[in-house]
Amino acid sequence: MKTFLLSALIAAGSMVATEAFANGPLTRCGWVSNPTPGNWYLSDSDGDWTLATQGSDEEAKGMDVIGDISAGDYKATNGNYGYACGCMKVRDDPASMRILEVMSFRQSRLAKCANDPKLPSPE
Repeated sequence: MKTFLLSALIAAGSMVATEAFANGPLTRCGWVSNPTPGNWYLSDSDGDWTLATQGSDEEAKGMDVIGDISAGDYKATNGNYGYACGCMKVRDDPASMRILEVMSFRQSRLAKCANDPKLPSPE
């Protein structure tokens, strides 16, 4: 009986670990916001995803791939901070709504996100 329970626990743990890494990179598109220093979020049709928060060491790998969003179509909302529209290829953790890694980023026109009825308002 003990062997059966131990085997069941190991199998269940393996399934959870496999499920967490089974989803390969996926593309998420929506509002990319940097409202204040060190804080970065992506809001898409699935919700609000955290990329980085000021003072936390849980920053998504590959944040440098995003670059300077103010160099493209961009809305300033707080001095040098604001939001843009874009798509990124990521690895995420749906349970915590965190982006774990950014592999690529493509900025789009603000109108693309503004005209998407599945996206929330950025402000």
